[in-house]
Amino acid sequence: MSDVKNPYKIQPERAFWKGSVGMRHFADLDDLWQPMALRKSDRVATAGSCFAQHIGNNLAIRGAAFMDMEPAPPLFALQAEARRWGFGVFSCRYGNIYTTRQLIQLFDEAHGDRVPAERVWEKEGRFFDALRPGLDPVGQDSPEAVLALRRQHLDAVRKMFAELDVFVFTMGLTEGWEAVADGTMYPLAPGTIAGQYCPEDHRLRNLRAREVRDDMEGFWDRLRKINPRARILLTISPVPLAATATDNHVLVATTWSKSVLRSVAGELSEDHPDIHYFPSYEIIASHPARGMFFEPDLRNVNASGVDLVMKHFFSGALAKEFGDQVLAKDSEPELICDESRLDVTA
Repeated sequence: MSDVKNPYKIQPERAFWKGSVGMRHFADLDDLWQPMALRKSDRVATAGSCFAQHIGNNLAIRGAAFMDMEPAPPLFALQAEARRWGFGVFSCRYGNIYTTRQLIQLFDEAHGDRVPAERVWEKEGRFFDALRPGLDPVGQDSPEAVLALRRQHLDAVRKMFAELDVFVFTMGLTEGWEAVADGTMYPLAPGTIAGQYCPEDHRLRNLRAREVRDDMEGFWDRLRKINPRARILLTISPVPLAATATDNHVLVATTWSKSVLRSVAGELSEDHPDIHYFPSYEIIASHPARGMFFEPDLRNVNASGVDLVMKHFFSGALAKEFGDQVLAKDSEPELICDESRLDVTA
C-alpha cells in the first residue's frame, strides 16, 4: 500500500497554479515545456502562419541547419525585397500555410498525388499562383509561366520533406476558402489578391477538430513513409484572426479556432512520441500575460513578447546547444503575412 495520501503530493511545483503562476511575475515563469532534442546539425524546416517565422529566424541566427530550399536569386540586393517575393521567409516559397488542409494538400501535390483544378488566378491581365498568390507582387505574363514556376516550387517542397529532420509547423487558422470542385483550400479568399470570387465555385470551410486531426494524422503518415527519421514541432499562433467569414464576432471566432487547434496539437503530442508541442500560444495569449505582449491593435505580437517566447524556446538543453541570449531587435526581419491583407480589404 502506498504512503502517498493523494496523487498531487508527488507532483512538481509547475503542476500547481499558485506557486508556478499566481505568485510569480509572468516574465519569471519557467519550466513551461520540456524542450525536444535538437542539435545544430539537425536540418530544420518551417511552415505555417506568420508566427512560425520567429522560430525559423531565431534558429537560423543561432546556427541551426535551417533549410532554405528556394534561396533568393542574386538580383535581390536587399533581404527585405527578397522577402517581399517570398524568399527566405519559410523553408520553401509556399507563403503562409494557415490550415492543416493546405499542408496535406501541398504534400500530396508535391508527390504527384493531386492536381488542383484551379491553380492560376488572373488580375488585370497578370497571372498568379492561386495556392500562393501573395508571393508575386506583379504576377506573370501567362498561366503557363505560373505553372512552370509552380513545378519548380513543388520539386523543392518534395526535396525538403525527404531531407528534413525536424518540421516546425505553426497552426494558425481553421477557416479557409476552398474550391467547390475538388476541395482545394487557398491561403486567402479568391478576389483578395487576385482571381474572382464566385459563390458557385468557392465556399468557406471552417475545419472541425476531427478534420484538423485527420489532416495532421494523414500528413504524419505520409511524411514518415518517405522520411522515417522526421519529427514535428507544433506551435499555435497567438495572433488573432484578422477577420472571420462566419456569422460569429471575430473575437468568438478566434477563440473557436485557437481552441480547436490547441486541442488537436495537444492530442497529437500526447499520442505520438515524435510530435512535440511548444506553448508559444499560452505564453502570449493566456490571461496571466494581461495582454502586455500585444501591440496596441491587440493582434500583432510586440518585440517583448517575441523575446519572451524565444527565451522559453531556447531553454534547458536547447540553451546549451544554441545559447539563451536575447537577440538584438534589428536581427529579426519583418514578418510576411498574407492574412494582414484582410485588414486593408475590409
